[in-house]
Amino acid sequence: MTRRFVDLSIYLENDVVSDPPFMRPEITYETHEETTPAMHGFFPGLTSDQLRGGKGFGAAENVKMTTHNGTHLDAPWHFHPTMNGGERAITIDEVPLDWCFRPGVKLDFRHFEDGYVATAADVEAELKRIGHDLQPLDIVLVNTAAGAALGQPDYVSKGCGMGYEATMYLTSRGVRVTGTDAWSWDAPFVYTAKRVAETGDTSLIWEGHKAGADIGYCHLEKLHNLEALPATGYTVSCFPHKVKGGSAGWTRAVAIFED
Repeated sequence: MTRRFVDLSIYLENDVVSDPPFMRPEITYETHEETTPAMHGFFPGLTSDQLRGGKGFGAAENVKMTTHNGTHLDAPWHFHPTMNGGERAITIDEVPLDWCFRPGVKLDFRHFEDGYVATAADVEAELKRIGHDLQPLDIVLVNTAAGAALGQPDYVSKGCGMGYEATMYLTSRGVRVTGTDAWSWDAPFVYTAKRVAETGDTSLIWEGHKAGADIGYCHLEKLHNLEALPATGYTVSCFPHKVKGGSAGWTRAVAIFED
């Protein structure tokens, strides 16, 4: 038996649009030579020519970012202060690791128009189409039109979103980790804002996220390469970084096939 990995994560980089302008990461790269001064605290007077190949301390990067940059796992604390009807919502360092290494299930929603809010009936129909009986702790990944738009100026407004009832359909059946290749689990804000303006119903804002107040769950955002996955037949690994008290943690999400 051989093991095969499919990378489901985006790069963390400066020049590819994966977030709105106000929250994009900033990475400053330092060469081997540029880090030499940092060695002086350990080795006073040291120069690069005294080191192998005339190179300094070692290449390094300084990164300014949020826990929601790159492919990341959102904790229930991100969605609401409480979960499960009143319990304190858990932070990313408290997410059970058992949730993060489980069989994957892909829902192909690429045909839905940008801004569409998927329903419980949509989820049920797709599960029927792929012939899968949802199991507790399955990791459900939603392939949207946003996956192919990464880096384009309109990436953050691409793809469908998962509504309250679609999210509750999954979590009420024991799903605790979900994911999307879009910027957000919910429909893009540009479409939600129009609906709120038309109806006055502010409960439409982040309705999928806010479902976590009723049943605590996590979701992955800004996944990539979901079109390379079949509907089932693999394990998803998405362990988050342990940010103490954090609302999210970065992850190198992968699908693992045992062939």
